[in-house]
Amino acid sequence: MNRPDLNRDIPVLDWTPHLAERTSHMRSSAIRELLKVTQDPEVISFAGGLPAPDFFPLRDIEEACKFVLREEGAQAMQYSATEGYPPLKEYLANTMHKYGVPSKAHNVLLTNGSQQALDLLGKVFINPGDYVITGSPTYLGAIQAWNAYQARYHTVNLDDDGMVVDELEGAYEKVVKESGNPPSFIYVLPNFHNPGGTTLPLERREKLAEIATKLDIPVVEDDPYGQLRYEGEDILPICTLIPERTIYLGTFSKTLTPGLRLGWIVCPESLMLRFVQAKQGCDLHTGTFAQHIASDICQRGLLKPHIKQLCAVYKERRDTMLDALAEFWPDGCSWTHPEGGLFLWARVPESIDTTIFFQDALKEKVAYVPGVNFYPNADGGRNAMRLNFSYSTPELIVEGIRRLGMALKNKLD
Repeated sequence: MNRPDLNRDIPVLDWTPHLAERTSHMRSSAIRELLKVTQDPEVISFAGGLPAPDFFPLRDIEEACKFVLREEGAQAMQYSATEGYPPLKEYLANTMHKYGVPSKAHNVLLTNGSQQALDLLGKVFINPGDYVITGSPTYLGAIQAWNAYQARYHTVNLDDDGMVVDELEGAYEKVVKESGNPPSFIYVLPNFHNPGGTTLPLERREKLAEIATKLDIPVVEDDPYGQLRYEGEDILPICTLIPERTIYLGTFSKTLTPGLRLGWIVCPESLMLRFVQAKQGCDLHTGTFAQHIASDICQRGLLKPHIKQLCAVYKERRDTMLDALAEFWPDGCSWTHPEGGLFLWARVPESIDTTIFFQDALKEKVAYVPGVNFYPNADGGRNAMRLNFSYSTPELIVEGIRRLGMALKNKLD
């Protein structure tokens, strides 16, 4: 048998001419890349949007795995419906209905994390060159998902109360004038904004609903943190105000565990088929076993007390970070006071570029996400940073904020 000469020179294929044009718009996630840098156990990381691993409900998950394998094993190991596991869909519909989301099981679609939901939105709604209206700043993962579909962005400002909805009509008009087409949708994170940490008041939600109806434009309401409220009262979801034109996104990643990769979409029934078809081309369905595990935990009433515990833990960590910022950071800095969620948004004096300053922070063994990464058009955030308070213990939060404050003071001297 003749064997190939493995030692001879073989030309290396240049793959670039063979790639789809859309790949030129894809970018690595800045947060994923930063997490590689922060693998050093000595680094205090405020960079990732990570839940506290010491509070994962491991015993509940272990018991759920045993029960599912014993009682539902054959079904849990099998292919299943694209729409998701019916008992889990029923639980979500009932839970969200009490929260104010007008949902029923038939308009809930289970996804592989809410990140897949964002990708499906791009696949269903965005043609190359289409515009999406977002806040400025906005969620980095959404930008990354929609860049792959060659989206463009028109942004409106954020203030201490979230998206400045009075700017939406002007943004719509500019998009139509520039492209000749309306925007694909308005993307909003009303509860404990990522990265801004802001909460959209009811009056702004009502105004947004009024504008969306007037302009006949869909709204994507991304709500991964809504159940993690530490003060104040829940505010009516936007999809309750305009259910016929709102797509609502949720996730178990922040309340149960991100490792299960379970999120969901709530949308009008007339739109569900398009999302189902788009998802079938990706993965046929979300992992059956993970859905059964989550369903068992939910059905046994274990999720609600777990969320209550998380809220107590994260409130303490948020308060610790706020107190440390006030104690250790120099004059000229400011930050948001989030009512819930995992993040706050900090600004430093304009003379400091937080992308460059990141190297100074790393020398002090501290990490954050520079603000520019959250601006779709890279037109802001040069002196801002996102800080996560859920992952680190209170002791590490104090030390990390102290180190950052020291580095900032040295930079300003």
